[in-house]
Amino acid sequence: MTWSEMGEWWLTELEDDPAYEEVVTPMLFDVFEPKAGALYLDLGSGEGRVMRTMQNRGALVHGVEMNQVLATHSGRTGPTVVARLPDLSFFRADSYDGAYCVLVLEHVPDHWGFFSAVARVVKTGGTLCLLMNHPVWTAPGSTPITDDDGEVLWRPGGYFTEGFTDERVGTATVRFHHRPLATILNAAAETGWVLQRMVETPHHELDDQGGISRLMAIRWLLTT
Repeated sequence: MTWSEMGEWWLTELEDDPAYEEVVTPMLFDVFEPKAGALYLDLGSGEGRVMRTMQNRGALVHGVEMNQVLATHSGRTGPTVVARLPDLSFFRADSYDGAYCVLVLEHVPDHWGFFSAVARVVKTGGTLCLLMNHPVWTAPGSTPITDDDGEVLWRPGGYFTEGFTDERVGTATVRFHHRPLATILNAAAETGWVLQRMVETPHHELDDQGGISRLMAIRWLLTT
């Protein structure tokens, strides 16, 4: 089973996971300032949770979701297209005031194509807000280790090399693509995105590892 087949699992998982409301959504809006009446594109809209928050703030939202089950749910909140990122060819150029992407880029195989495709559909002066697992966390071979004194340390693995890992998630195997932070920022810059704000959050689930980043959120401005 792959991500495209695990929509029902995701819906069940959300019922018992407070992380979106307590960590993920607040972190997104730490870098994202949607304008009432503006039109945004949710890249990987899932079941529509963030779309509903956006609507409550007065914004208009369209979704893109590869899983048909989840797209059906988010479609109840706003128009949602079933597609696999980075394919946005069915949207008109310069048609959105901005876009956002939550915990999805690490599952997209072509990161440069992602930034380029979003730049085509967002108007000049629009924004792209991204929340993702921090690259220090996704590197192949990265893992917590315990030394002889019982202290939990972090092994960075192959941080500087692009790669991927296939992780067990529920009953499925999901691929996480790893790129060093410089690779992500340079791809965005090469496709017209200018960094405006970035925040990181420490990992609170591992003892003694408050200094290890777990998530990051970035806002870019499209200048070309």
